[in-house]
Amino acid sequence: MSWLSRVRNALPFVAKRDTPDNLWHKCPSCGQMIFTAEYEENLSVCPKCDHHGRIGGRARFRQIFDDGSFTLLPQPRVAEDPLRFRDSKRYADRIKGARAATGEADALLNARGTIGGRPAIVGVQDFAFMGGSMGLGVGEAIIAGIRAAVTERRPYIIFTAAGGARMQEGILSLMQMPRTTAAIAELKEAGLPYIVVLTDPTTGGVTASYAMLGDVQIAEPGALIGFAGQRVIEQTIREKLPEGFQRAEYLLDHGMLDMVVPRAQLRDTIGRLLAYLAPPVAA
Repeated sequence: MSWLSRVRNALPFVAKRDTPDNLWHKCPSCGQMIFTAEYEENLSVCPKCDHHGRIGGRARFRQIFDDGSFTLLPQPRVAEDPLRFRDSKRYADRIKGARAATGEADALLNARGTIGGRPAIVGVQDFAFMGGSMGLGVGEAIIAGIRAAVTERRPYIIFTAAGGARMQEGILSLMQMPRTTAAIAELKEAGLPYIVVLTDPTTGGVTASYAMLGDVQIAEPGALIGFAGQRVIEQTIREKLPEGFQRAEYLLDHGMLDMVVPRAQLRDTIGRLLAYLAPPVAA
């Protein structure tokens, strides 16, 4: 036996420590490795490049409502897989997979709470649920949130994040565009504010409907906002598009947004807007 083997055998065995898979977060923009705890403490914004990461409904509610306190509204029940759609796999299986991955019933959640002491109802789309796609579930949730806002005399605020309509529901998904638009009209007829916060990405039929109908249009920095994709537009017009086209800052410069607000300032900004626009709070 060699001396190396004798020394190795004499040393006490130390088990390899397991490293949690979620200990680090890699920024998709700059590639910086960040402790997950530090990243979440910074509201899921990269401390190096200021990239605003995508977050789900419950995380957003904790950030936007006073003291992180909120009450979820019931999720509307809708027909699932109404077209019996199947591509490479069944639509019903895709829904089950999305629910298992996110823990949510569909891509939009509503909650009530206060922002800057003002009562409000907030809807949040989660891009992690099938790309935040707009189907029957999302349309019904928006309508339910708006009608609850009308009943309770609260503003309705929506955070959009979507790749567009949900192709597996065909024309039924496209019908959510006029349905949500009509619900927004009910909110405005009641004299209640409708505030939109566009997050990365907001595209397709969502941009062509409720995402662009706010009394105030806000976006997070760097958010991709548009209808058709940049490559499709370039192929159609046969021209190279400007640098930063379809990003929040470009849209602000060209009059499509009212403001671009960093995530850390959103609660205070929305709170001030509600102080200006919302009905007086009962004493």
